[in-house]
Amino acid sequence: MIGISALWIFLLLVGGGIALDRVLTSAITRNFDAQLEYVQTAMIASSEIGPDGEVRFNRPLADQRFLEPYSGLYYQISGRGYETFRSRSLWDRALTVKAQHSDDDIHIYDSREFADEPLRILERDIRLPGSTVRWHFQVAQGRTALDEQIATLRKTLVRAFALLGLGLIVASALQTAYGLWPLRKIRRGISQVRTGQIARIDDALPNEIAPMVEELNALLAHNEKQAEEARRHAGNLAHALKTPLTVIMNEATANSPDLQAAIIREATTMRRQVDHHLARARAVGRRGSAQSRSEVWPALKAVERAVSRLHRHVTVDLAGVKDAAVRVEHQDLEEMVGNLIENAAKYGQGRVFVEVQRDGDDFVDILVEDDGPGIPETERRNLFVRGARLDTGKPGTGLGLAIVRDVVEIYGGTISLEESEDLGGLLVRLHLPAAI
Repeated sequence: MIGISALWIFLLLVGGGIALDRVLTSAITRNFDAQLEYVQTAMIASSEIGPDGEVRFNRPLADQRFLEPYSGLYYQISGRGYETFRSRSLWDRALTVKAQHSDDDIHIYDSREFADEPLRILERDIRLPGSTVRWHFQVAQGRTALDEQIATLRKTLVRAFALLGLGLIVASALQTAYGLWPLRKIRRGISQVRTGQIARIDDALPNEIAPMVEELNALLAHNEKQAEEARRHAGNLAHALKTPLTVIMNEATANSPDLQAAIIREATTMRRQVDHHLARARAVGRRGSAQSRSEVWPALKAVERAVSRLHRHVTVDLAGVKDAAVRVEHQDLEEMVGNLIENAAKYGQGRVFVEVQRDGDDFVDILVEDDGPGIPETERRNLFVRGARLDTGKPGTGLGLAIVRDVVEIYGGTISLEESEDLGGLLVRLHLPAAI
């Protein structure tokens, strides 16, 4: 950043310096030329034609340098057929007059006709009253003074712009160091978080850096939540496998004649638990995927067909919005609604009602109702605890609602248990984020 700033400052100052040099040099040169034009005007005003037709001054020019040999200020008036009228300062030299050259307007140029003295020459052709000759007026002055002024100007510009550039680069470096200094604090904070000295970065930081720190703290909280979910997931899986393993070990220790059947039965239970937890682990891995999108109605139809085959005495009715979609993987959505509808069919009296509703533009609600005995409000919260079962007379592991809750929370939704007003049993409300 400092290098780029220095390069940009250098380019701007060089460009600005060149432009300013041209403007000031042009102004100094115009002022120099204006003085020569003033002298030439005085020459023309003082000129008159003598008795022999030659040019002469009716009054001397005020500048004494015209009388001093090689003073650096010269004039010369020349006309065809007449002797050149020159200033004493030219002494034994003469200004060059270009043949076949006409200057009706003022003509200014630089000349090197004097080897030891560069000149700035102003010339013009004039017809004086009483004469038919075209007189060529020339005023010349050495460029030494002009070149010295320009050199002094450029030296001042270079020094001033160099000092300005140095000051700007130093200011840019200080600004960059000061602006990036909070990042050093963040780096130290991250190091302290990594070593376990602190849990969050709580230092007061500028408004430009604070959002990044907030996102970093959110990431740390997200990682902690994932770690807690992993621990809870491992506990759920251990709890689910512990009972079947205990049954198998008891049957084997007692040399039960039903050992083979017990192993097959409990192994099936264990495989089902492993499949459930693998599905949950996949949901965790897909958390926050912007591509997760599932149509709700096809998933409900698929589950309804499967449940109807398993529980032929149960009627599953579907209603509500048919074009709703949620930000959930299709497999996870089917597993969640399948678990809920299967529980409703298992514990109900034969009727299950499923309705899809929109909750604004951001969420979709899936309501699963049954005509069973329902669950008292004081005991509903306990159903989300792993292994909790209110009816031990029906087969199951007690992990269904706990797993559904975990998967729902992974996708940013919620699940709640209510009382069904129409069927009188349990109403499970699945609240999921809507997909576009």
